Amino acid sequence: MSVTEILFTPLLKADPGRPLITHYDDAAGSRIELSRATVKNWAAKTANWLRDEHDVEPGDPVAVLLPAHWQTVGVLLGAWWCGAHVVGAGESAKVAVVPPGGTADADVVAVASLHPMGAGSGAPVDYNDDVRVHGDDFMPWEPVPGSTPALGESTVDEVVTRARELGAKMGSEPRVMSTVEWDTPFRLLEGFLAVLAAGGSLVQVTNPDAGLMAARRDTEKVTLRLD
Repeated sequence: MSVTEILFTPLLKADPGRPLITHYDDAAGSRIELSRATVKNWAAKTANWLRDEHDVEPGDPVAVLLPAHWQTVGVLLGAWWCGAHVVGAGESAKVAVVPPGGTADADVVAVASLHPMGAGSGAPVDYNDDVRVHGDDFMPWEPVPGSTPALGESTVDEVVTRARELGAKMGSEPRVMSTVEWDTPFRLLEGFLAVLAAGGSLVQVTNPDAGLMAARRDTEKVTLRLD
């Protein structure tokens, strides 16, 4: 099975209405919260888009060159769901998803707007607009082998094992507030996948305002902070 099926699907089945990610951008003054069910819809649309429009098969490289953001969650989970190998900057890919103004070495470069409400970017290949027409459910054509490359140099099995090891240190069902960017495989494991493995939820803060962080820890009922 894929990383998404192993680490995310159990959370969805247990309580689909529970928040998965709450994203703050203190520079923009925005707060967006997505439930597990809403994230599942974005991830399914992304997986369908990658597979059906761009012929992404298990092991194919997909570059996710986005900051830690609620839209990035849907891109990552969708990519892993269809078996893609998530790679970073400087690596060639079949499909790359970049922020506005971003570039990549890929057959297809799609722009994710990072707009608080998910509006499109107006780019020739617009991730936000393109995925909307795809279904809210994804059915893999075949199981993703555990030996499939999934993140950097790690396979599906290796990513899941490491995420569970890191998640075990967070306690059960943690509410994690983080300013950690997902710009390396380890930081992505620590700042996102470990939270899933622990059955938790994430409060991700972009452009953090130090004066707001202490009070936010109380209002969001945070149990663990990552910086």
